[in-house]
Parts: sequence; structure tokens; C-alpha cells
Amino acid sequence: MDQRHELSELERARARWEEERLKPALERVSRPPMPSDLDQARLYTPPNNDGDYLADLGFPGEYPYTRGVQPSMYQGRYWTMRQYAGFGTPAETHQRFDYLLQQGQGGLLVAFDLPTQLGLDSDDPMAAGEVGVVGVAVDSLADMEVIFRGLPLEQASPSLTMNAAATVSLAMYVAVAEAEGVPRDRISGTTQNDILKEFIARGTYIFPPRPSMRLSVDLIEYCSANLPRWNPINICGYHVREAGSTLVQEVAFALANAITYIEACLERGLDVDAFAPRLAFNFSASANIFPEAAKFRAARRLWARLLRDRFGAKLDASCMFRTGAGSSGSTLAAQQPENNIVRVALQALAGILGGVQSIHTAAFDEALALPSEHSALLALRTQQVLAHESGAGDVIDPLGGSYYVESLTDQIEAEVKAQIARIEDEGGMLKAIEDGRAQAEIAKAAYAYQQQIDDGARTFVGVNKFQDAEDPRIELHRPRPEIVAAQIEALTALRRNRDNGAVDHALAVLKDQTRGSDNLMYPILDAVRAYATIGEICAVLRAEFGEYQAPGI
Repeated sequence: MDQRHELSELERARARWEEERLKPALERVSRPPMPSDLDQARLYTPPNNDGDYLADLGFPGEYPYTRGVQPSMYQGRYWTMRQYAGFGTPAETHQRFDYLLQQGQGGLLVAFDLPTQLGLDSDDPMAAGEVGVVGVAVDSLADMEVIFRGLPLEQASPSLTMNAAATVSLAMYVAVAEAEGVPRDRISGTTQNDILKEFIARGTYIFPPRPSMRLSVDLIEYCSANLPRWNPINICGYHVREAGSTLVQEVAFALANAITYIEACLERGLDVDAFAPRLAFNFSASANIFPEAAKFRAARRLWARLLRDRFGAKLDASCMFRTGAGSSGSTLAAQQPENNIVRVALQALAGILGGVQSIHTAAFDEALALPSEHSALLALRTQQVLAHESGAGDVIDPLGGSYYVESLTDQIEAEVKAQIARIEDEGGMLKAIEDGRAQAEIAKAAYAYQQQIDDGARTFVGVNKFQDAEDPRIELHRPRPEIVAAQIEALTALRRNRDNGAVDHALAVLKDQTRGSDNLMYPILDAVRAYATIGEICAVLRAEFGEYQAPGI
């Protein structure tokens, strides 16, 4: 009996089952389905097409990487446990990093405060009330030295969560690593450096899109030539999802942004295989396990085909979609915050089953405050329990072959491809950003999601159902007011004691080179080494590039 006949018999059998068994059962009792970004069936059976196992799935570590980018996946080593941390002064953040590394954390994920992300010094009037609040204040190389001095930099490669001023943060870290004796070819880590998602989702931009793109490409080009183990960009679907996008929009916008960066690098004259192997991604993970796991599988396949078929990549490494997964902060609730422990565990499990390379698990109190030491440790322990006690990493691609998951993977791939095609037909991501269309699409999706919560169609435990009138009784981290004075005092002393003539010269060279087409990483690195502040460096760039004003949406 051929497969077509077998499927025909299966279809008839399914139709009979639905009529004779399922329909009467649902008539007796039925709950409303959980809202989903995807159209989902009640039951999945073998697909109604022949398919091609090797072309569509293959084996782990082989094209198209649907089943994982490494042959052994977590049987070789577990994912990197990289907790997002940073607050107050550089000394406090150093202490937290040292503590987490002692507790078994494998990598560092640096949270900078908002003034630093916006290229403002701590004593800038615009920084008032935000210094050290949601991340660590970093005004100069001196602060970066305090954060990282003495830490095992080759083993605990940091991820610098910076975008608009990513060039400055990388320059600071390179200077620190060199001073710590790490050779350039051993300096490893990641800069987020995804400015396009800032325009469409998060809003911590400084300069207009096109000069911002220049800086992003400058950083990629610099790393290709000087830092072979550094990931020069972490293309971030995470913040797109956190802004309210659907699962499909998260992948589509991230890949459309990636296409924009690749094309800009090619226009610069770079060979795709010179930089693509070090491109990395960061996606969100919600507690809806199976669509989230399928999302990562679909993204790997989409990326592999995009790089090989469209951009002509020849290296296997160029086609490997390497991604981290972060707990979905927007799904954490201030009400009954202990419930977030369960949510975060499910989110991490979704990332593990999806085959990601690193995971950040949020602390249960993050909807209320910065994580306390206790909650940060519990978030790390969540990953360690999943790694060492759940068995989730004991089988390579444990969901592979699931009728449900494979169908979702195909569906997500098709819908993402359709969205990317539409974006490109309408002029690409830069035009979508400049016109405000991408922002508007995300805002529409976010509104629809919130409506589902407000009208009860989507259950949010402890928020719109199973509510508790009592306030949460947990110890929260509270920022100390004195840290602002301490940070400003240190900044004042730096400006008094440094060689200000060298600073002025370095900033003058940077100003001159912004007016040409030279790579700006080199003069920025010189300015950083002279202990110019992030505010002083970004002031030069602001004067030449201007500041971006978002279009109304």
C-alpha cells in the first residue's frame, strides 16, 4: 500500500472519529481553547504530504539545522546559563557577578542603566532619577574596569546589552580585556548592537536609523578583522516580543532586521562568510511550550536556507542559527509573584526543548523590583534543576517527529516567510521603521493581547483569575539613594585626574572621522583609552548625526 493510500485511509478514519467520538464528547463538556498566535488543530496526525526528511529536518549539526546546530547538542555540554544582572555602582555589579559565577553561572549578561544606554553621563540633568536603577551606571573605562577586574573573562564571556552606544561599550570591554592580559584572539562575548529593534520595539535609540546602521556595521567590520571569537551583534527578537508582537512577528522582524544588517555589510565590501558565523540571536520564551519550541526549530531552518540560498554562504557556520532565550518579562506578574517561579521554569523548558544555546531565567520578583540576591539565585537554580534533574537535555531534539511540533514548525516557517516577503515588497525594514509601519503592527498585536486578558479570554493566573486580595510579602531590592552621589563623585574625580589634553585630541579626531566614511570603532577605542566618558563620546556623535524623533503611529 502506497503512502498516498495510507493517508487517504487515515483521513477517512479521522473524519469518522471526529464525527462519532470527538463531537459528542465536546457537546457534553468543552472548555474554551487558550488564545494562540497560531491556528491550531485539536489533534495532529501524520502530515498530508510526502515531505523530505533530509531536506526539511536532517540530523542535528547538519543543514538545515532544524534539529539543532550541534550534533551532540546538550549531550556535549549544557546550554550557557547567562543571567541578566547589573545595578547601582560598578562595585555592586562586580560583587553580584562574582557571586553568580561562584554559584555555577556560566556566562555574564550585563544590564546597563538607562542613562548609559542613551549615551548620557551620570551627572547629566537628563539622567536624574535613573542612575543605577535598572542596571549599572557606566560612565567611562574606569567603571568597566571595576566591573570586570579579576573575573575569569575567557570562561565567563560577557554579553553587553547595549545598542545605540554599543561601539562605546565594546571599546571599553576590549580595553579591559587587554589590560587583564586576554589576547585579542581570545576575547569572547557578545554585543547586542541591534539598533533596528530599538526603533520598532524598545525606544532606547539616540541617532537616526541610517547613521545608527553605520555604527552597527562599523562594529561588525571591526570584530571581523580584530575579534574572531566575539559575536558583534545579537539580533533581538526578544524585545520585539516583549513590546507585544505575536510569535510569528518576533521571528519575521528579527530575520528582516538580520537581512538588513547582512545587506549593509555586503555593501561595505565584507564577504558573508567573514562575518555571518559570528551573528547571533536572542529570542523570548513564553510558557506556551510547544509553539515556542517549534519557533526555534523553524527559525533555524529559515536562517540556514536564507544564508545558503539568498546570500550564497559557503561555510556551514554561516548557516547556523545560534540563539539565546530569555524569560518573557512581560508575562511576569506583580500579583502573586511566586507564580512567576513556575512560569519561568516552563519558559526555560521551552527554550531547552527548542535547542537554544543560552538561557536567561528571570527572577520571580522582577515585576516589582530589581532581583534580590535570593531571587537571582533561585532563578539560576531553576536552570540547574532543569539541566541536572529533568532529563530534558538527555535526548537530542526530543520533540522531533511529533506530529504537533513538526506541523507547528512548518506553519511558523511559512507564515514568517510570508511576512518577510511583504516587508521587502514594501521597501524593507529601514523604510518600515521610518514610516512607522513596523511599530504600528506591534502596537496592534499588543493591544489585541491585552484585550484578551481584560475580557478574560486569556487566563493570567493571579491577575484576571484565581486572584488573591493580599499584597505580596516578599523582600525586595531597593536602590540606595547614596549610589548616585558616589557615582557622580567618582566621575568628577575622573575628569579632574585624567589627561584632558589627550581626551580633547581623541574627541577631535572622532569628530573629524564622523564626517567621512572611516570605521568609527578605532577613534572611539582611542577616546575610551584616554578615559573620555560615554556622554562626551556620544555628544560628538549627536552633534554630527543628530537625534532621532520617532514618527507618530
